[in-house]
Amino acid sequence: MQKKKESKGDIMNFLFFSAQFLPHMGGVENFTYNISKVLIENGHTVTVITSNTTNSVSFENLESISVYRLDCHNFIDGRYPVFKRNKLFKETIKKLNQSKFDFVIVNTRFYFHSILGAKYAYKHNIPCITIDHGTSHLTVHNKLLDFLGGYYEHFITFVLKRYCSDFYGVSKASSQWLKHFNIVSKGEIYNAIDLNRIENISSQNPSLNFRIKENIPDNSILLAFTGRLLKEKGIVQLVSAVEQWNDNHQQSPIYLCLAGEGPLQSFLMEHANEYIHYLGRLSFEQVIYFLRESDIFVLPSDSEGFSTSLLEAGVCKNYIITTLRGGAKELLPDDTYGIVIENNDLDSVYNAINKALNCQNREEAVNKVYKRIKENFTWEVTSETIMDIYKAKR
Repeated sequence: MQKKKESKGDIMNFLFFSAQFLPHMGGVENFTYNISKVLIENGHTVTVITSNTTNSVSFENLESISVYRLDCHNFIDGRYPVFKRNKLFKETIKKLNQSKFDFVIVNTRFYFHSILGAKYAYKHNIPCITIDHGTSHLTVHNKLLDFLGGYYEHFITFVLKRYCSDFYGVSKASSQWLKHFNIVSKGEIYNAIDLNRIENISSQNPSLNFRIKENIPDNSILLAFTGRLLKEKGIVQLVSAVEQWNDNHQQSPIYLCLAGEGPLQSFLMEHANEYIHYLGRLSFEQVIYFLRESDIFVLPSDSEGFSTSLLEAGVCKNYIITTLRGGAKELLPDDTYGIVIENNDLDSVYNAINKALNCQNREEAVNKVYKRIKENFTWEVTSETIMDIYKAKR
């Protein structure tokens, strides 16, 4: 999957429609930001149309990315923004109409924002693709609302397909999920990481030491989780599995540190003890410092496109336990790379932790994962994929 480095040719003007963007944090936001940076480094220009979910400025030049934020209604605690058709909206569209764009990229499939992007490209006859980042329906953990939400998502997708016919998955699992909507994926545009940035951070020697700060012995096994604190991430099962392990192995306890923010913050605070630590929201640099100190990264998620956290943990030489969701088999093709479990019930998570702790080849596995990420899952590789797609559509 390794590609040769892109040669700089004609300058292209990319237009991204991403319902959420920085400073709002999340996987799709990071995807848009990082791919934009690489495209700009290669001489292209990038504009991002997003939702103002964070009361930020309506327009800014963010590291040479032109960012327009539309006023919006923040439904589902900001997880589902819906833009307002107000004066700012009209002014933004007018500014877009005064520019010439070569390629429109719609990130995610189930927002009104996505339809806005696809419809804009269709109206102006601009090549357009939609990148899907999911592997299941959006959930709010309410059976009735989830049921209605599923029908709603099918309706949104039906409308989106009228304006965009080229869909890609952020992993093979995402591409497979598109079949649920009678969409045949054109391929994968993989999530990735900024390898050079992470290695530069890792080479530094910060005064911050998480083991010292949290009173975790150097010779102990430290499990890590980073990301949004949502039920679908399997956090409850992970905490329960560690508690159960320590109850059964009082002479050889393991430690678990979790970093991030979200609805389960209060749950983690309630379960915090000598062996389970909630670190709160960390900066990107702090996440890398933390992962540099941990041994095993656990992401027992119900739904993933292709987790950035997995890639970051792999580059930081963590042994990985995850579920058979987006990107898992691309990153861990067999059990010599790590552990992929079928589901995230408590027994499965517990048994996976037990297997990892007794694995004699953890060092070999982390080195294989690092090499695989370096060759396949960097933003340079992903940007070249996007350029290849554009050239094929031209």
